[in-house]
Amino acid sequence: MKTQTDLQQKPVLFFVIPSLKGGGAERVLIALANHFNQLNYTSVIIALNYAEPGYVIDDGVGVVYLVDRKENSVVHRVYYILLTFFKLLGLLLKEKPVCALSFITSANIWTGITCNITGTPYIVSERTSPNRSIYKLNPIVRQLVALLYKKAMAVVVGAKGVEDCLRQGEAFKKLNNVYKITNAVPSFKPVSSLKVHHRRFILGVGRLEYVKGFDLLITAFNNVGLADDIDLLIIGDGQERDNLTRQIDELGLNDRVLIPGTKTNLQDYYSQADVFVLPSRNEGYPNALVEAMSFGCPCIAMDCEFGPSEIIVNEHNGLLVDTSATTNLANAMTRLTNDAELRASLGRQASEINYTNGAAQIFSKWEQLILNPVNKAVNLQV
Repeated sequence: MKTQTDLQQKPVLFFVIPSLKGGGAERVLIALANHFNQLNYTSVIIALNYAEPGYVIDDGVGVVYLVDRKENSVVHRVYYILLTFFKLLGLLLKEKPVCALSFITSANIWTGITCNITGTPYIVSERTSPNRSIYKLNPIVRQLVALLYKKAMAVVVGAKGVEDCLRQGEAFKKLNNVYKITNAVPSFKPVSSLKVHHRRFILGVGRLEYVKGFDLLITAFNNVGLADDIDLLIIGDGQERDNLTRQIDELGLNDRVLIPGTKTNLQDYYSQADVFVLPSRNEGYPNALVEAMSFGCPCIAMDCEFGPSEIIVNEHNGLLVDTSATTNLANAMTRLTNDAELRASLGRQASEINYTNGAAQIFSKWEQLILNPVNKAVNLQV
């Protein structure tokens, strides 16, 4: 057990994120905090807003929630803004971290502002398309973001497409501190022999949000010529649950399309699924796709911006589907579920991601970037 003296003797690293609810960015940030806490550092996760963590945080990793939003009036919003600013500023002054790493634009802005005031080195990371984040901000705030990113030790993206999109803005074209570090294959508990479903199934995993495209997956499943013994399971939860449930009911698919919520044994679903489908309208670098491939699950992914085309080589380790129509997705699902040989071939190649995206390799890239800011390795790109 770490004593207070031990904690004080170790250099501190801050990991800042809007919240800790389940999601790809949250999983990656928590994994990084856990990793550095196992080294000779004290990890402190700072969530701008309160939410129960969606993933396991190791003992010894500090967790601080800046705000617990319960009201949404103008007065309360101003109060929350001031509270966030002064709490984060106070933590930086008190703990004096050697570096602050932030994920997602809103956290990046707060981290950049307060770290510039305190003189703290910081790294920001964009985890999805800037078209959904930075370029929805008003021009003045975008200029502020560009300035904060220019002053950062690094701007980390998970996919080359995210960097290309970021550089479309005039203020971001000349950034010389952008690095690509893909997501690592996460660790899971051992696979169980217990069946998670009584019939064959196609699997979708992710937050139930519009951008994740599960409505498209349900439509495609309804139009696909599959045998009656193949179901569709969508693992996750979110604000689109009611809409998806209504869609399932209207299509008369209640017996074949199930949304059982979030699960702690995803490894069993990945290992038992006939096919995994990523139907997203937009991505950054999809964790669920990486996870499914790591278990040798044959995968189909919408060729959306960004990430799938940097992970899947079409017809080699998965199938990429044009996003123009759900019939393309339906055809790919029919083809793959009816072809056991193709499933086996794609699954074998998919499992190679355990080597290309192995945790040791990916974490070493972060170590080079965070701990050696003066001597950044030129081969950080992976």
